Amino acid sequence: MDESGEVQGVMEDEIDRSKPVEVLKGYDRENLTIATLGSHSALNILRGAKDEGFKTVCICREREKIIYESFGVADELIEIEDYGDLLKKGLQDELIEKNAIIVPHGSFNAYIGSLNDLYVPVFGNRKLMLWETVREKQREWLLRAGLKLPKTFESPEDIDRLVIVKYPGARGGMGYFLASSPQDFYEKAERMVKEGLIDEEDVKKAHIQEYIVGANIYFTFFYSPVLDRIELIAADRRYESSVDGIGRIPAREQMKAEISPTYTVIGNFPVVLRESLLAKALKAAKSVVDVSKEIAYPGMVGPFCLETVFDENAEMFVFEISARIVAGSNVGVPYSIYSYVLFGEPMYAGRRIAREVRLAAKKDMLEELIY
Repeated sequence: MDESGEVQGVMEDEIDRSKPVEVLKGYDRENLTIATLGSHSALNILRGAKDEGFKTVCICREREKIIYESFGVADELIEIEDYGDLLKKGLQDELIEKNAIIVPHGSFNAYIGSLNDLYVPVFGNRKLMLWETVREKQREWLLRAGLKLPKTFESPEDIDRLVIVKYPGARGGMGYFLASSPQDFYEKAERMVKEGLIDEEDVKKAHIQEYIVGANIYFTFFYSPVLDRIELIAADRRYESSVDGIGRIPAREQMKAEISPTYTVIGNFPVVLRESLLAKALKAAKSVVDVSKEIAYPGMVGPFCLETVFDENAEMFVFEISARIVAGSNVGVPYSIYSYVLFGEPMYAGRRIAREVRLAAKKDMLEELIY
């Protein structure tokens, strides 16, 4: 879909759902295991699985192993050399023997390789995760949902206002920068390349988006196929390295140092919105879920994040979507105001995933959670 609202053709992603579904048919549904890669939001996912009574497996590299040993949320640690090892047949077959359902997060998009090579049952929709990694497809999805988006620019030469420059995939904000003109773009891009934050190929694939001045809010939603409802689980803001740290430097020193802040995410903190603004977010989430069912059966499954900015008139712009659990949902452990009001008990994204698996297993609906 373009700026006028006209839908443009998008190449179909080839994701084979048949093998994971066939594998799932052989599972002992009374003895399921929740597994994930040791990074991103694994503590959230694994703690939630244990709270719902599942066995847990963490597949991690040696350098991160200390985290999962320290917190004790994994019943078993499987050490790998690199995240891409998850696609090896031996490891996948081992997970299948454990009746494992894999819960994906941002590292699955960024590091493991082709999601189509993963035949262990995955909680969620792999095709939507692929759409997430392509900015043009994200934009089509959000526009088809009728949401208000910042303007995008096809070329650096078209820049005529303040923009933010981003790159494909789950990058955690690394190397993002602001620019206000073509010259500004090229100067800052060159600096980012020299600093090793991006490479020349990133510059060619840069996504240039109008920068809306306002409050950035990241909403974690959950779509439940079992209950057929959309749930607001938590809301957060990001704490980003140099762009947040620059406020500690007086303006005179900033000018002398010629600092070009970037947006590497260091952490997140919770946000509670004015209640009247929640209607906008909930309506947007419903529209996104409706369109997801047109994009890829069975549509959205489980957690997803709408990344938004509210301007000075409290107008909401949606600038990105993540079709899986996001690290910002970690602020909602053991609960946020929204999940507590909804459930009346400690509930958070990781536990909500495990609760959905448990409910689906009881109702013979597990296939509806797998793509």
